[in-house]
Amino acid sequence: MENRIAFARLAPISPKLEISHAPVWKRLGKWGGFAMLGLIYFPLLWLILLSISRNPLGGIPGDFSLEHYRALFANSEWHMPMLASLVIGVIVGLICAVAATIIGRALPGLNSPGKVLFLFVIPLFVPGMSMGAALLIFTRAVLGLKLGFWSVALGHFVWAFPFALLIILVVTTRFDHRLVEAGRDLGASNWRVFWDIEFPILMPGIVSSALFGFLMSFNEVMRSIFLRGTTETMPVWSWVQAAAQQSQVPIIFSLASIVLLVTLPLLCAAFWLLFVKLDKS
Repeated sequence: MENRIAFARLAPISPKLEISHAPVWKRLGKWGGFAMLGLIYFPLLWLILLSISRNPLGGIPGDFSLEHYRALFANSEWHMPMLASLVIGVIVGLICAVAATIIGRALPGLNSPGKVLFLFVIPLFVPGMSMGAALLIFTRAVLGLKLGFWSVALGHFVWAFPFALLIILVVTTRFDHRLVEAGRDLGASNWRVFWDIEFPILMPGIVSSALFGFLMSFNEVMRSIFLRGTTETMPVWSWVQAAAQQSQVPIIFSLASIVLLVTLPLLCAAFWLLFVKLDKS
């Protein structure tokens, strides 16, 4: 064994291996990563700066003022769309958490969990326009639903559920099922085992799936356009206003900045629960 290790140390490294481990790749990865982070977050910061600029349509922040925020809060037209988005988002988040927990617990025990999981995540890759049109036909012709609040909630659930399921699976695949077997060996009922053992361990994933379900619903536009009927959600209202009235764009910049400053902490909380707290527990 020692001779093999010594031979491996003395063996010459092939030129191809030397090229693939050249320092330039490490530097390229480092600065490429910084460039990607800048590409992601710089437009968000620019949006916030433009929202407090007197002339945001100019594209260059300057002559800062809060007048557009004052105009936003003086305008009550966005209140009902915002309320609709919040209510639908909460409903979708709660249903996603419950459904993903039930299915996510059962999925790893199936004979072919990969095939079943593939069927669940297909909606992630279906274009929003196609899924919206399909759900429109399904809700009207098959279910006989009147387009509005519940049809929008159904479309949002179809879109958000695969994300929630994947989050739950992150927890369940790392779950030590010997704890469940030990609880049953000690005489605990199935409900007691779930409530005392599984639920505390799954809690970070359940909360994270609810938060992701809420955020995916809250920001959804494409499916909402097909299913909204007379119901307007906040993203649809913003899209309609920006497309129809250029004078409303500065107000929408302010509204988008507020939404960003609220949703980013929620997203950070979801990742903290899912990865940091879960690892600690």
